[in-house]
Amino acid sequence: MTKTRRIGAPMTVPQRPAARTRIIAATTAIACAALVPALTAAPAQADTAVQLPGQSVTKKLKDGTTVTITRSNESARINPSMGGTPLHRNAWVSGKYVVTTSDKAAKIGVGAGYIVGCQLTLGGNSNSRAGATAPDYDLQSATTTAETGAGVTIGPGQAVNYVINDREYKDAFGAAGHSSSISFAGGKGTLAYTNETMMVNGCAGYAQARSYAKVSITTDNVSQSIAVYGKPFSMG
Repeated sequence: MTKTRRIGAPMTVPQRPAARTRIIAATTAIACAALVPALTAAPAQADTAVQLPGQSVTKKLKDGTTVTITRSNESARINPSMGGTPLHRNAWVSGKYVVTTSDKAAKIGVGAGYIVGCQLTLGGNSNSRAGATAPDYDLQSATTTAETGAGVTIGPGQAVNYVINDREYKDAFGAAGHSSSISFAGGKGTLAYTNETMMVNGCAGYAQARSYAKVSITTDNVSQSIAVYGKPFSMG
């Protein structure tokens, strides 16, 4: 008698692990997609370029000497600093001053800079003032003086006087001193600067800046100062 062996149907391999793998993969993809916005850097804010008007002022000193001060090529480039908040501002400034006198033997000193104020109005049009001294700058409430390139913190109602040059010298007693004025002989002088940096922190409101030049003239008969101011511009 022949025995017949019954062969059963093939066993089916469960598919649940594969399905679970697909779910995990999909979940991972969603998680990675969710991370993309967090890892994307915020777009940098573009610089704001400002071209400022030139100016020429002619004054007559007490002894009759004529002095002409010309400002040209003044510009500013404003950008929020790396701090990335409205409390931080950077500005790169450029300009040129030419001073001529009718007295070819006159000695000239030129000191240039910028007044930066927080929530202060620095005035409208360019102007000049004869006989000005440091406290007579257009903004008398300047709370500090700094050389360009330095960072300064100011609050509402405060201002900083940024000087372009810081010249070291020794006085008559040999002590070290500092001056923002550059000296010229022969009745003529030229002072130019390019991309000098001003960094202002802490101003929660609007900030304005304004250029100035303080020019001193010394002849055989008189010593006098003239201050000229540029057009104010916004730093944001």
